[in-house]
Amino acid sequence: MKNPALEKLLSTVDAQSHQKVKVAVTDIDGVLRGKYMHVNKFKSALEGGFGFCNVVFGWDIHDTCYENSKYSGWHTGYPDASVQLDPSTIRQIPWESGLPLLLGSFVDDQNRSLDVCPRSLLSKLCDRAASLGFRPMFGTEFEWFNFRETPQSLADKNFSSPDPLTPGMFGYSMLRSSMNQSYFHDIMDGCEQYRVPLEGLHTETGPGVFEAALQVEQALEQADRAVLFKSGVKEIAYQHDIIPSFMARWNDTMPGCSGHLHQSLWDKDGERNLFYDAGESGNMSQLFQSYLAGQLALLPEFLAMFAPTINSYKRLVPGFWAPTRANWGIDNRTVALRVIPGGSKSCRLETRVGGADMNPYLSIAAALAAGLYGIENKLSLKQDPIAGNGYESSEGTRFASTLAESSSLLRQSEYAREYFGEGFVEQFANSRDWEWQKSQESVTDWELKRYFELV
Repeated sequence: MKNPALEKLLSTVDAQSHQKVKVAVTDIDGVLRGKYMHVNKFKSALEGGFGFCNVVFGWDIHDTCYENSKYSGWHTGYPDASVQLDPSTIRQIPWESGLPLLLGSFVDDQNRSLDVCPRSLLSKLCDRAASLGFRPMFGTEFEWFNFRETPQSLADKNFSSPDPLTPGMFGYSMLRSSMNQSYFHDIMDGCEQYRVPLEGLHTETGPGVFEAALQVEQALEQADRAVLFKSGVKEIAYQHDIIPSFMARWNDTMPGCSGHLHQSLWDKDGERNLFYDAGESGNMSQLFQSYLAGQLALLPEFLAMFAPTINSYKRLVPGFWAPTRANWGIDNRTVALRVIPGGSKSCRLETRVGGADMNPYLSIAAALAAGLYGIENKLSLKQDPIAGNGYESSEGTRFASTLAESSSLLRQSEYAREYFGEGFVEQFANSRDWEWQKSQESVTDWELKRYFELV
């Protein structure tokens, strides 16, 4: 394997006498699953791949095995699936003494992309965009709450009344960031060294809320960075006795946590922003308009890939800075799709549907697929932009209100099957149905307070 950057890093590994590396894959929920690997095994795996138990696609986020999965289950015996490491993902973990880490994608026995693998799915969609002459560029933004807790303290109190890092509603606060400057600095500086550079980091409105914007990069690399960012922040936070939460909405009195996607299509050489046309309204090229029209058409069907948990739908309510319909506007933060006119470098679309709980591979894949659908079918932009309060408008299809409903829409979508494949749609929809089933089996605090004495 002739990869100068990889060979240089392997030389560094040898020079620093690292006897192990970390390797990781991403499950259907966007959670990194991985292990330490001896450096000799790692070098072998670079050439021929390695086996990883396919149960990572056969259980839920709490490692309970699905009973409705066709791909992986007791009926399959949980064999190994093959993982191919991607040399371009190699980086060193600054909070683990520079330990190297690589990401991998699952492949089948013919060495083809495994259809249930989120990273493989996005990679195939990037290839589809490239075949059309496009280089999809994405940026991600995450909001998340931070608590002065440890995994043990949260478990001991049964996740009840976690202690926020700071009090009050204080967005863009210089004071609150100064209060926790070592944590702020460790995130900003650590991510830079981790090759996950941030454009900015600040407090948001709410007790202990931060927001970070990741620097724009090509779609697959951006998704890699987003997954590593979420996991990396949690690892850094452990060192400060802090627990971050990327739940879509943890408290019924607080705003939710978003996972916004900024995107544009560039020419194959990355020299020209194809979304920009100074002669069009909002600087939106005809290509941009078709891309936007595609998202307006398919976001309701693809919603489960942006809002993948039961909790996601507690965020998608009026008045909490999250959209409720497939609508758009120019520089309007009350709609699902915010067009940012900008100039030739910055003209872009912000898809505001996803929460911080999204799997970045799947949300970016869904946004890109919907946009490509609009371009490939030469859709025209028929819906008018919304000026003012988007929650008061009936323009655009209303989003599903539960995970069960959005999972059903994805399963029924012919376009989901066209762009994502039968295998992925069935596996993902089954996994979301499982989440819904588990939620319906649970008795909540709300039910106890409402019905325990009075019914």
